[in-house]
Amino acid sequence: MTEARLSTRLWVQAMIRRCSVDGLTAVLVRRGDEDRGAVMLKVNRFDGGCTVWTQTRTMDGAPAWMRGTGPDAVVEQAADAYVERQIKRDPDLWVVEIEDRHGRYVPDGTVV
Repeated sequence: MTEARLSTRLWVQAMIRRCSVDGLTAVLVRRGDEDRGAVMLKVNRFDGGCTVWTQTRTMDGAPAWMRGTGPDAVVEQAADAYVERQIKRDPDLWVVEIEDRHGRYVPDGTVV
């Protein structure tokens, strides 16, 4: 039996709303496939740099997140260049930018 799954559109809307409740600004930068598009989160800490989180799967197939731009924050231009390269590889990709000057945001779920 197939696991029930939210559409990507609905999940992104809920995540943006949750950020708002937490006092963070989250903006949809790019809309991908409504039902099955992957999501990329660009967390902008302004002077603290940016981290881009990408969706992945664990070895047992569970959803997870990983830092696409590496273990350390990068300048915004490097984060944007990474996002653009990923969009060229996956035209169904959704991109959300989260403004988090204090570095509080961590994606829900497993981080690998």
